Amino acid sequence: MTTGTDITTNPDLGTRRWRIETRTRLSSIAMGFSLLIVLVLAVAPFFVSRGTVQDLFFILTMLTLAQSWNLLAGYAGLISVGQQLFVGCGAYALFGLVILLGVDPLLAVPLAGIFAVLVALPTAFFAFRLYGPYFAIGTWVIAEVGRLLFAQWKVLGGGTGTSLPREAVRDMIGVSAVGDLFAMKPAVALDAITFWLALLMAAFTIGIVYRLLRSKQGLGLAAVRDNEIAARALGVDARRLKLTIYLLTAFLTGITGALIYLQKARLSPDAAFSLTDWTAYVLFIVVVGGIGTIEGPILGIIVFFLLQNLLADYGSWYLLLLGGLAIATMLFAPRGLWGLISERTGIAFFPVRRLLKGGPEKEV
Repeated sequence: MTTGTDITTNPDLGTRRWRIETRTRLSSIAMGFSLLIVLVLAVAPFFVSRGTVQDLFFILTMLTLAQSWNLLAGYAGLISVGQQLFVGCGAYALFGLVILLGVDPLLAVPLAGIFAVLVALPTAFFAFRLYGPYFAIGTWVIAEVGRLLFAQWKVLGGGTGTSLPREAVRDMIGVSAVGDLFAMKPAVALDAITFWLALLMAAFTIGIVYRLLRSKQGLGLAAVRDNEIAARALGVDARRLKLTIYLLTAFLTGITGALIYLQKARLSPDAAFSLTDWTAYVLFIVVVGGIGTIEGPILGIIVFFLLQNLLADYGSWYLLLLGGLAIATMLFAPRGLWGLISERTGIAFFPVRRLLKGGPEKEV
């Protein structure tokens, strides 16, 4: 984003044109490189194994969840530990639409995001009356209430859960077309389609977060996070802004939850509303990578995936090591690994800090 305005300075200096800029030469290069990465990943299902595609799907969905939570906590200052509510709502909306109403799974995915927003509206009414740690605890309690309520939904398996009908998945829009076109089995074609959707969601989430943070609303959001009272005094509608971010993250998280369980094809309340899988791991990714930056969750998911593959066989020690690493990061690198790198090198691939630049006005 580049905006400019003319102001009159000292008469001896004349009029100068001042520009507020966020884009840099490095960020322009990074944007082109990011597009190249997206294109390379888009053709990955044709060249890598099914297991690798599933690993990439996991990375992309966790990255989307991490970017969403980072927007909520790192930029809006809303520390939520109840985002598993929207993952579960998205998953149950998908299964309900497919099993009860016969909606095609591909069409049910965006509808699941809308359902998550509808759930977020009344929960925001209660959660936004709480502040600081009380807000965090309140979101967790609301998520637990959601888990208990969906566990009573007998049509979808109650407490034990249920599976997507095999024929619904097999006949999903695009599966037969992709299978015939690229000589893929239905299961492989389904993995490819869900992977492409996850790639689209990750790119869309990063893009919309970056665009938002470079806008006037993003500036107001940063002001609210740093000092809400001062932001209100300057005319920022803090409550409306925070509600918008809360609903946006619910939408993104709900769609991601639907995608995850479309790929899993099996659902249970404890799994869909898991605090560990959909909030604790996401917090680890953001905190270790770097909260309040777009690059942080990208670096964090790489670290998390590598640690998961290296340490997953160690049982409970794996969780202890993750917790120890998160605590060490908060003590010695409060801004995360990317914050440490950025502080020492000045590198920012997705800069949102505004720079004031000026130059003599040119005659046009």
